[in-house]
Amino acid sequence: MRAPRKKPTRKIAPDIAARLSHRFSLQMQPDGNLVAFLGDYSVNLGQFSKAAIDRARHLSTGLPLASFAGKSAVARDVDALVHRLARQGLLEYRLASSCDERDLVVIEPQVPEYWPRRAKLGNRDTIVLSRFAYLRRRGNEMVLESPRAGALFRIGDPAVAATLAALSQPQKIGKLNRKAATFNLCLLELLVESRILLKLDAKDGQGLRVNEGDGNLVLWDFHDLVFHTRSTEGRQANPVGAAFTYASIVPPLPAVRPPWPGSKIDLRKFSSPEPISLFPKLLRERHSTRDFDDKNPVTLGELAQFLDTTARVVSEWKSGPYFDGGPDVTYSTRPYPSAGSAYELELYLTVSNCEGLARGLYHYDAGSHALVAISASTQQLQAHAVAAQFAMDAPGQPQILITIAARFGRVSWKYSSIAYSLILKDVGSLIQTFYLAATDMDLGGCAIGSTNIDLFATMTELEFHIEGPVGQFALGRGRKLDIPS
Repeated sequence: MRAPRKKPTRKIAPDIAARLSHRFSLQMQPDGNLVAFLGDYSVNLGQFSKAAIDRARHLSTGLPLASFAGKSAVARDVDALVHRLARQGLLEYRLASSCDERDLVVIEPQVPEYWPRRAKLGNRDTIVLSRFAYLRRRGNEMVLESPRAGALFRIGDPAVAATLAALSQPQKIGKLNRKAATFNLCLLELLVESRILLKLDAKDGQGLRVNEGDGNLVLWDFHDLVFHTRSTEGRQANPVGAAFTYASIVPPLPAVRPPWPGSKIDLRKFSSPEPISLFPKLLRERHSTRDFDDKNPVTLGELAQFLDTTARVVSEWKSGPYFDGGPDVTYSTRPYPSAGSAYELELYLTVSNCEGLARGLYHYDAGSHALVAISASTQQLQAHAVAAQFAMDAPGQPQILITIAARFGRVSWKYSSIAYSLILKDVGSLIQTFYLAATDMDLGGCAIGSTNIDLFATMTELEFHIEGPVGQFALGRGRKLDIPS
């Protein structure tokens, strides 16, 4: 007799549970509001039913998403609370095997709207790691992340990392299922939805550089896209700005570098006592202005002159093909230098207070020297201006906030490995040009070190990797200091 066929073991899908970030705690206030606390920082979450709050206590260890997926009043209340916590960035999500409750992976959202969603995968589907995905050490943990993903994945089981390493080459789900001891379909589906893994079609071949589901990504090098997303706000949850992270460990460097040993040539005796032009005076008078006179705002005429001086297209020209069969390439000339004459930078103006110009968002058409209005909500404009005010540590919002965006492909079409670096050098050149023009016109200006690339993408409906912010500059009329006579 033939032995009975052994039934295949049914893999138990891991639980996905929402868990309150370990830094926060939930407390009920006397007025009935539920509040999340981190030291002196608090977030008011509103009022919820007693049954919902009782269930929410499990958020300290992990509340399975399936437990409040129903249609009951309590489930709807818990769902509203958990989503409110998620929008505030107060949650993480754990995947645990049902057999031992051990954390296989912990998902840390990097964007406020992240929610764990699973792509549908079958045995015949082929998957591979995105070329933007990377596994790195963070403290004593291993994290898997990608600049395209809305979350990073903290790996709790080293065997999971081994399975991911196998996905550097395309693998069929059915074959991977049989080969990998740590096969976890739920995790793979989460990673596909996060674009850390790619699902390949037959035409995609080995899923190499051109196959990321978006043709514009072909022009991005790995390190450039990581640098863009991790040095700006909007697509990461790390501290940004003056956090003084290592101030207690490393002393600050001196303002002026200690001199090299050896003989000196004193240049002061060669300097002219009187400037030969106004330019040295202009350079020395340049400074950052953070306090603007809203009773006497910059005018539309002054803004037109400022843009004409600093950013208007002076001329256009064309170059022949760089290689046989290649296209002609068009170029322009503008008042500031640009790598390879690419002039990839575009200006978007968030206008809060300008005499003769309505409040709103505008694109500066440098070719025709014109402003084009872009639809953006009042809430978005306010969020954009307030973020700039916070970044400047200013008493009020800038009268005009100039966001410098880059058409990334304009530079990366030609340059490899250094494209994003060249773009940032161009931003520095343009910002200095802004400063000198503002000083010459007796206006105030201030460069801003951070910007939210996701908010800008929402306002303009431009994908962050196609055209996105790389710098900001506040412009307005500086408040005159009252000096007693």
